[in-house]
Amino acid sequence: MANGNDKVVGILGGMGPDATVDLMQRIIRLTPALDDIDHIRCIVDNNPKVPSRINAIIRGDGESPAPCLADMGKRLEAFGAHFLVIACNTAHYYYDAVQDAVNIPVINLIDLVSDHLKTHFPEHEKVGILASPAVAMTGLYTKRFAQLGIRDIWPDPDAQERLIHIIREIKKGNTGSSIRKAYQAVSENLLKKEAEIAVIACTELSVLGGELPITSIDAAEVLAAEIVKKAKQRGSSSSSSGLKS
Repeated sequence: MANGNDKVVGILGGMGPDATVDLMQRIIRLTPALDDIDHIRCIVDNNPKVPSRINAIIRGDGESPAPCLADMGKRLEAFGAHFLVIACNTAHYYYDAVQDAVNIPVINLIDLVSDHLKTHFPEHEKVGILASPAVAMTGLYTKRFAQLGIRDIWPDPDAQERLIHIIREIKKGNTGSSIRKAYQAVSENLLKKEAEIAVIACTELSVLGGELPITSIDAAEVLAAEIVKKAKQRGSSSSSSGLKS
């Protein structure tokens, strides 16, 4: 299964650290391998010192992460990466800063997940989003969904507040039963708002895992599958669709 022409992925990570490790575990799981050599080479900058996206976007008083992310991209390229990924949905607000800083492709997670939905689940026109409020404020998925004729459904304000609390607790390492129950409740709120399917659009929530009351697509799983496909230079991928039910 080893291929001397495999491409090397560079991962801009650390947002947060567990989420980056989770992405790498997904890559390993989705890679068909009989031995070490069959796996994909990943060059990872698991950098928890990236300025807060929440402070910069929501509060509006934080340092912009753009220069740091751009520098990470340049260093990964210099080290030999053939393409880059950003292991954070919210950080895609600064996607252009990264792509403009390098001479190699940067996978756009927002476009990837949106196109995946349209291709594999064209019957669903109302899609719930489980993500940081910063993703809502920036319109990352809203804008792309609109281009594809998809309506994005967000939790009610009180449920969205619970969700940011959940994300912060996961960053602290709290993945206990109370956090999981709160996550279930937020997901149920999307069902009440007639969402037909949901996107897990926060890599911290991907770390939490677990079954949800709403059928869901995990953005981290879709990204991992695309990394395997691109690194192995396949025309089509038979790996996981990211669907959870």
